[in-house]
Amino acid sequence: MMDNAQLARASFEDIVFEGRNKAYGAYVLRRLYNKHITRAFLVASILFLLMVGGPLIARFLTPKEVVEKPKFDTEVVLEAPPLDKDTPPPPPPPPTAPPPPPPKLSTIKFTPPVVKKDEEVRKVEDIPDQEELEDKVVATKTVEGNTNTVIDLSGLDGEGDKVVEEVVEQKVYTYVEQMPTPPGGMEGLMQYLGKNIKYPSLALRNQVEGKVFVNFVVGPSGQITDVKVTKGIGSGCDEEAVRVIKNMPAWAPGKQNGRAVSVSYTVPVTFTIR
Repeated sequence: MMDNAQLARASFEDIVFEGRNKAYGAYVLRRLYNKHITRAFLVASILFLLMVGGPLIARFLTPKEVVEKPKFDTEVVLEAPPLDKDTPPPPPPPPTAPPPPPPKLSTIKFTPPVVKKDEEVRKVEDIPDQEELEDKVVATKTVEGNTNTVIDLSGLDGEGDKVVEEVVEQKVYTYVEQMPTPPGGMEGLMQYLGKNIKYPSLALRNQVEGKVFVNFVVGPSGQITDVKVTKGIGSGCDEEAVRVIKNMPAWAPGKQNGRAVSVSYTVPVTFTIR
């Protein structure tokens, strides 16, 4: 056994193999382990530096090739051609004539159609036949020209669009391309009805419930007119539904061919006792 002085000087291997066979091999391997690790680290570091630094060192040691630019010793000078004093200068070009005026276009006045009653119709002017319009241009008046060439009328500041008058039949439509919509959409309509309808006392006493179908006309400006009940339940519910519909704010009007028109609309008003 080691005493305290020997333990202070002994290595970890000496302490572990105290009283054991140190000639077996394990003791020697442990004693040389740190030395082998240090040697392996140094060898790996040297190899890594050679792999990384080798190309850089070779690049610095390789001489650079100097490319010389070609030199031109001969200078070429071009002399001006001799001037012949006896040759007169060329004459100036003749003045150009102004361009001829554009040909006058033949046009035929277009008469816009207007919807009128039979007794109000009178012959204002002759309407040209289809054969006369085949080789003519439609315009605001009839002009006898010397050509049938079509000219560009895009610079008339919109006057060409005013020639043709779009005739819209003044009637109440039941269905149009863009139907009228209430303020806030259908959800806004339901909120308006639920907030403003007051259940009639007679209907409450008689326990009357159901739907009242109210028809009305939404005008071109969105106003509500011609309010009437198409199917009612009585007991004061019909009158209450008509009152609330008449007091509705203006709708977004319906449109046909891009124009606001009058549209007939039907709304069911539900009366329910809760």
